[in-house]
Amino acid sequence: MELRLDGQTAIVTGGSRGIGLGISKAFHDAGANVLLVSRKEEGLQAAVEELGGGERLHYLAAHVGKGEDAERAIDEAIAHFGSVDVLVNNAATNPHAGRMIDCDIGKLDKTWEVNLRGPFLWSQLAYNKWMKDNGGSIINISSVGGYKTSAALGVYCMLKSTLIHMTRQMAGELGPNVRVNAIAPGLIKTDFARALWEGERGDMIAERYPLKRLGEPSDIGETALWLAANASWVTGICIPVEGGELASIEGELELSE
Repeated sequence: MELRLDGQTAIVTGGSRGIGLGISKAFHDAGANVLLVSRKEEGLQAAVEELGGGERLHYLAAHVGKGEDAERAIDEAIAHFGSVDVLVNNAATNPHAGRMIDCDIGKLDKTWEVNLRGPFLWSQLAYNKWMKDNGGSIINISSVGGYKTSAALGVYCMLKSTLIHMTRQMAGELGPNVRVNAIAPGLIKTDFARALWEGERGDMIAERYPLKRLGEPSDIGETALWLAANASWVTGICIPVEGGELASIEGELELSE
């Protein structure tokens, strides 16, 4: 089955690299117009060049946590391509590593601004400016960390868990014309997560997974494309795409008589 998005327009935040670039590629290959959004213009230019350029690609440098930038991006997509059919809230940050209780409030605010306030704001604007009258699909990129605790990424995981609930809440409010879903990636081989997978550490983690490998940006791109193009009776869910991490069996089972 070939999934197509011909004539549709997608906005992908954090779209210049990693998971965002993987999603942008999947959408563009399926015929969509894609507006890539990221903070640095040079990274966006490189991403558009990597994707092959052309009239179906456009970019805008913006900070996802700033309301004026979000509004400018939504307006730009409508002005340039004529619609906002798909919004992918992918941009994320993680300035704090360590116990959640020890997190500096400034770092907490920054993580909240990008990882939760940003998706809320962009979804609200996309809905009010286009999707309320024309329909659409919103896809939030959460994390497998949203399903569990973490020794070092507690703040990040807390907000990704909240993003999953926000997805369900918005899905309940915005149907039937707007579908809202989420994806929870496991460990994906991106620069953002390089410290977690580089070297022997990544091999050891992959060996614990039932599918015996780490994820690639294309794995998330394929799932996002399915949600955008074909999942017409799917809303309010979060799909873990994590190589079986949540099903991993840890330790040995000892039976005693």
